[in-house]
Amino acid sequence: MTSTSHLIATTGEATYAVTDPATGEVLSTYSTATDAEIDDAVTAAHTAATGWGRTTSVAERAAFLRRVADLHAERRDELAAIIVREMGKPLPEAEGEIDFCVDIYTYYAEHAGQFLADEVLEVTSGAGTGVVRRSPVGVLLGIMPWNFPLYQVARFAAPNLATGNTIVLKHAPQCPASAEALERIFADAGFPVGAYVNIFATNEQIAEVIADPRVAGVSLTGSERAGAAVAEIAGRHLKKVVLELGGSDPFIVLSTDDLDATVGAAVAARLDNTGQACNAAKRFVIAQGLYDDFVARFTERLLAEETGAPLSSVAAAENLARQVDVGVGQGAELASAGDRSGAYFPAGVLTGLGAENDLARQELFGPVAMVFSAVDEDDAVRIANDTPYGLGSYVFTTDPDQAARVADRIEAGMVFVNGVGVESAELPFGGIKRSGFGRELGRLGMDEFVNKKLIRTVTS
Repeated sequence: MTSTSHLIATTGEATYAVTDPATGEVLSTYSTATDAEIDDAVTAAHTAATGWGRTTSVAERAAFLRRVADLHAERRDELAAIIVREMGKPLPEAEGEIDFCVDIYTYYAEHAGQFLADEVLEVTSGAGTGVVRRSPVGVLLGIMPWNFPLYQVARFAAPNLATGNTIVLKHAPQCPASAEALERIFADAGFPVGAYVNIFATNEQIAEVIADPRVAGVSLTGSERAGAAVAEIAGRHLKKVVLELGGSDPFIVLSTDDLDATVGAAVAARLDNTGQACNAAKRFVIAQGLYDDFVARFTERLLAEETGAPLSSVAAAENLARQVDVGVGQGAELASAGDRSGAYFPAGVLTGLGAENDLARQELFGPVAMVFSAVDEDDAVRIANDTPYGLGSYVFTTDPDQAARVADRIEAGMVFVNGVGVESAELPFGGIKRSGFGRELGRLGMDEFVNKKLIRTVTS
């Protein structure tokens, strides 16, 4: 569910401002932090990590997370209005994002003790005991995107604060109001100074933060370009990185006993966040016998049900337009209704895409779908895997054995069978290939930034 084309670049200044994508009006601007302010933020996080992070109990930290969940619920209207104003998300979806955040913070408050409990090992090489004890690693830098301004932070912050790690958070330049609102929530929830620190940093300053020896790791959600830049710096300084990058998720339909319901799921999977989600379905791979009927119904419904919301910016709409124009120029056919205006981009369906079309292997970040015809199951899997990405995927079939076969063969970090929108706080999220590495959420997400310390005691 995340941005892939508008996070940090490898160089350049970051301009923090709230720009209404519906009108293009700059509503407010924010000052970029000075180098001294950035250093103060890292110092505060380091002090909190070596003190609060290592001396509090899991139960104490869980109590703070419960309060964070409560404050999200109490401030739901305010937070939703901020999201709509900053990046154009439809209001019901903004409210749903906040509700998901409540679930995530509550989940970690309730399960952190279980996840961080000592893991007793069976010792077969002598007398005594072996235990793996999970403990915090220290200060973590989070680099977050604009498309889910609160949810992305929740995925990163909840497990790590529960562990006792502290967070320095660099949000997207177009989401400074969300960033400030979140910092207030963590302070009002009772977290000490330095446990969660927001910074309005430039890209050069972020490179220095990654290199800082007081910072133990980095989590980034964004583009391949940003991920490669951050991973390169982190690698030079031996820092662990979790990357959640782009996606061009396949939506495979092999059989159905209710085509209208399947089409409805497909439309929902494409229009989530006005198509601006990494794990939204983007390439629809349809069995040959269903293809014509699916395309007709899917096109009619997608064009009728588009959200009417703008994309996050005029630049986002212009980039999508360039991609679609190139695809059509190479032979694809576009069915659409309406014209692009500012940040508004009409929904569309692209067909006739062959392997020679560059667009077939790109990510479209907006309400435009690509549809492919598959001869059979093997061909569907081939098309699905013919992408540099490997984040999520969807498989619709009435045959349970076929579902299991195809799920096993798909090259992705996640496979959803006969359902969309079924992500939840307890399920791990992440991908492979150029979609990144590492996991967020669930037990796997909590294990990313912990010291799994072996304690081996020998007895006579």
